[in-house]
Amino acid sequence: MTASDRRFSVHVDGASSGNPGPAAAAVVIRTDDDTIVHEEGYYLGRATNNIAEYYALLIALEELLALGAEAAVVYSDSELMVRQLSGEYKVKAPGLKFVFARVRRLSSLIGTFELKHVPREQNKDADRLARQAIKDARMS
Repeated sequence: MTASDRRFSVHVDGASSGNPGPAAAAVVIRTDDDTIVHEEGYYLGRATNNIAEYYALLIALEELLALGAEAAVVYSDSELMVRQLSGEYKVKAPGLKFVFARVRRLSSLIGTFELKHVPREQNKDADRLARQAIKDARMS
């Protein structure tokens, strides 16, 4: 694997039908040449939207580490999560503190890690996967 094979772009999203309610996380990981190497939605059970957003990022980080990522740019439409992780906002919700700390620790294991806020329209694939995971869970 070359160094360029270890650089990834990632889109993450969390969704909750109700807040809290049935929730899911989704992750789409692409290589530099736009090849999708991971694309999946994960049903989480009952959770808030913010918890779902953090779990999407946590799952993405675990996948990136398994892929041996040396660099990653992660895109999220959760302004709150991005601002909390940049230190701009404090994490006040007790339920977020554990996953926040875990995300911080795992992201520090990737050589170059960036987290960027994007508008929802630029996060459609991950949004679709998260919503589909909730829909599939309801049908089973």
